[in-house]
Parts: sequence; C-alpha cells; structure tokens
Amino acid sequence: MAHDILIVDDEPDIRALIEGILSDEGYDTRVAQNSDVALTAFRARRPNLVILDIWLQNSRLDGLGILEAMQRDDPSVPVVMISGHGTIETAVQAIQQGAYDFIEKPFKSDRLLLIAERALEAARLKREVSELKLRAGAETELLGASPQIAQLRGAIERVAPTGSRVLIAGPAGAGKEVAARMIHAKSRRAAEPFVALNCATLNPARFEEELFGVEAGADPQAAPRRAGVLERAHGGTLLLDEVADMPLETQGKIVRALQEQGFERVGGATRVKVDVRVIATTNRDLAAEIAGGRFREDLFYRLAVVPLRVPALRERREDVPVLARHFMARSAETSGVPARELSEDVLAAMQAYDWPGNVRQLRNLVDWLLIMAPGGAGEPIRPEMLPPEVGSAAPAALKLDRSSEIMTLPLREARELFERQYLEAQLLRFGGNISRTANFVGMERSALHRKLKFLGVQAEDKATPA
Repeated sequence: MAHDILIVDDEPDIRALIEGILSDEGYDTRVAQNSDVALTAFRARRPNLVILDIWLQNSRLDGLGILEAMQRDDPSVPVVMISGHGTIETAVQAIQQGAYDFIEKPFKSDRLLLIAERALEAARLKREVSELKLRAGAETELLGASPQIAQLRGAIERVAPTGSRVLIAGPAGAGKEVAARMIHAKSRRAAEPFVALNCATLNPARFEEELFGVEAGADPQAAPRRAGVLERAHGGTLLLDEVADMPLETQGKIVRALQEQGFERVGGATRVKVDVRVIATTNRDLAAEIAGGRFREDLFYRLAVVPLRVPALRERREDVPVLARHFMARSAETSGVPARELSEDVLAAMQAYDWPGNVRQLRNLVDWLLIMAPGGAGEPIRPEMLPPEVGSAAPAALKLDRSSEIMTLPLREARELFERQYLEAQLLRFGGNISRTANFVGMERSALHRKLKFLGVQAEDKATPA
C-alpha cells in the first residue's frame, strides 16, 4: 500500500514541486497551505509522513507550532521540516521538538526522497519494536501437522492477501489470535500496525473511547486528544478479539464505521477517515447470539466475509507432541534454565487428555513442568510427574500399577489386555484415525481392523479429510 505524505507549505510552486517528486516515486500525497488546513487533514486521516515548512504566511500557527500540535496528537508520525530561511538554531529547535530531520531550501530531489524514505523506515522500525514489546511471547505461527491445522493454514494463505474481513471462530485458548496474526503477517499490510482490542476484558463504559478515541478538551494540555484503536490501526489490521462481548449500542456504531471507513471521536465532530482491515474472533455461537438479540445480524455479515474455524486441541491430538516440545524450548529459553525431555509416555498421556483450556492450557502446563517437575535437568519428565487431572486421563497401559494385574493373568489374557490398552491409547492419540494408527503401530490397515474387532475395541474409522 502506498505511503500517504502530507505536504505543508504556503508557496503553491513548492507544494507542486514536492508533490510531483513524491508522486513520481509512487507516494500518495495531500497538500495544505496553512496550519488550519494542515491540522484538519492530519486529524481526518493520519499520514505516514509530514513534510512541513517552518515559515508560513497567512497561517495561525507557524511550522513549529504545527509540529507541536501534531506531536501532541500522534508522536509516531514522522515530520521533516523544510525552510529557505532557517538557521542552525531553528533546525536544532525543530529536532528537539520531535522532528525527524531538517532540509534547507533549495533542496535536491534525491535528498528529499532519501530523507523521506529514511523517515518512513525509522517510523516502521519504531512501530515494530513497540508491537514486539506489547506482544512479547505471543505465538505467530500455527504449529502442527494435523489435517485440521493444515486446512486452516491453507485457508489463511488464500485469504490473507485479499484484504477481506475475516471472522475466526473457535474455543477459548485454541489459537484464534495466532491465526489473526498470521493473516496480518501474510497480507499486503504486514508492514503496517496490528492492533488488538480484547472485547471480553474491556469495561463496557469505555468501549467507544477505546474504539474511536477521545477529542481534545477545551485545554488540550489538560485533556489531550487520544487516538482509539481504529485510528492507531490505520493502514494495518484491527483485531476485535471475542467480538460477541461488544455492547449492542457500540455494535451499531462500528457497523457504520466499517461501512463508511470513518468515524467521529468521542466528544468530537471531525470525521476521521481510516483504512483498516478488521479481523474478529469469537468463542460463541453467533447464530444463537443473534437469535437471542445479543448480537447484530448486520454486524455479523460485515465481519464474516470469510469465516474460519480454529479447532479445539482435543480435535487434533496428534499435534500435542509438536506443541509441547515447542513450548518446552520456548519456556526454557525465556526462563534461562535447561529444557527437560518429555518422555513418550508423557506425550501419550497428554494426547489422551481433553484440554478444556486448549493450547493455552498446554503451554501453561509445560511452563509448570519445567519449574516444578521433580528431578534434574537431564532427567526426562515421566507420567507420574503430571498434575493429577492430566495424569488421570492417561491410557491404562501407561499406568505403572497395572503390572500387578497382568502378573495374575495367563500369558494369552495378559497379552490381550496389554494389546487392548495399547491400541486404545494409540487410537486416542490419533483421534480415531485407523490409517494413522496402523501406520504408527506398524500394521496393515485391514489387519488392525481385524485385531480391534477381535479385542472388542470399538473404533469409529475417522478418515483423514481430503
């Protein structure tokens, strides 16, 4: 997406010259001849860069006054000052007030383009650092080789470049925000902001302030203008996390904002135009919410242009080992302690558990095991080290106290008991998929069917989705 540059100069020839230089390089440009026009344009739609003359005739504020106002509104927008009557003192003052750089007139087009490019790049890097600090530890890739996750990754690859709005459904903790970040990272807006608003944790009374921002009060110093998430996400992506928790009144206002790509700040009358891609997530049945009058149908259809679903972890048990080992490595790196090996028995026990908290719960458990599991760093984590609620779900074949029962049985019955428990555990690991289970245990598919029937193991053959 082309960068938007606001040019502020009182001389029409200079405005036209700068506009021509930048337009030839593919930038989108807007122009203003005085402070009132410049600040109105700045507040209506945030530019990516401002080129600002210091000395302006017939203007209420000079360039330094405009710079101060812009810095107060949004210090993340870089400003390059220009002047034909500048001094070293003026340049230093502009830099101290927050300007990115200072150019003297007359200037060469190559120098203007170089400084503009550097200012835009510096702003991008500053924004990325800020976002990385905010989401430190956040996962940005859907891990796993299950058919469900493979299909979801394929859908993300297709929808990400289109710019369409996406509604991501799935249970809490399954990875909906990770999917949203993947869509942003693979989109044409990847270099622009990704801003998330958690609707489930936000005070209902503050929704509109957080979404649309607040206009400055009579005294801008005491009550400065505050940008909302729609404005901060301009050019990029806004994630409305758990959108079903948004108050009905606010839902109506955001429908209009999405339709018009613009809004008014709380307490203001100026129309703010934005270019934002909206991704929403929900762990609720929105059809039921609509039927119950708790969610607007028109908002649903505006958000669900492309619906996606993130499966619960129990629906993709074969991904548990990959996720658990990944979280172990991440946790060890973060905490600065050696990673512990997760034994195959522990991974099988984890695959047998239903994970009501999904991937988030698995990550928390691995963090706990690294810190609290007994034994040294070189000792593998075993099933008995798991918390009771997870360990109790382990297949019987993994429980150590079964050996005494086996020892009381004749060889044939003991073998059948072990085979039954072993195959039940493997079927559980692979979500009932006979082909995957047969491949893992080293049997032909038809032979496994016969063995399961002989042992009295009920198995619904869940074939791999196409």
